[in-house]
Amino acid sequence: MRVAIAADHAGFLLKQELASSLRSSGYEVSDLGTNSTDPVDYPDYAEALAHALLSGKADRGVLICGSGVGASVAANKVPGIRAGLCHDTYSAHQGVEHDDMNVLVLGARVIGVELARELVRAFLGAVFSREARHVRRVGKIHAIEEKYSCSPANKG
Repeated sequence: MRVAIAADHAGFLLKQELASSLRSSGYEVSDLGTNSTDPVDYPDYAEALAHALLSGKADRGVLICGSGVGASVAANKVPGIRAGLCHDTYSAHQGVEHDDMNVLVLGARVIGVELARELVRAFLGAVFSREARHVRRVGKIHAIEEKYSCSPANKG
């Protein structure tokens, strides 16, 4: 599985730890930055990660900022991205199984490295169930994205 990982300055150190762990576990990792603890803006990294997923360069994404909230909000602005901020393993796997979550968002100032590793394992080990009720709900999410899209066809 190809995993894109990105973080702002607050998530840089956790990103480094997780990227190393992922590579050691056999994942193909695309590190999209940032590359230091110098202040940067999380929306830039959320967008880069979303682009990697939507362009097919990655299968799943892990996005990190200080709390996880800002990065989650930014990532979810991109149609086709279903990002979930998780602090427990149930949410990390259930978000994939029921909601086809494709981005796990973590708060580096909220959780520690070991919990982050567990969350990433749960997220990457999960598979969308494809049960009719979950497919229907994800379809409704897609319909909301389409309804509020900025494309001229949806203006009216």
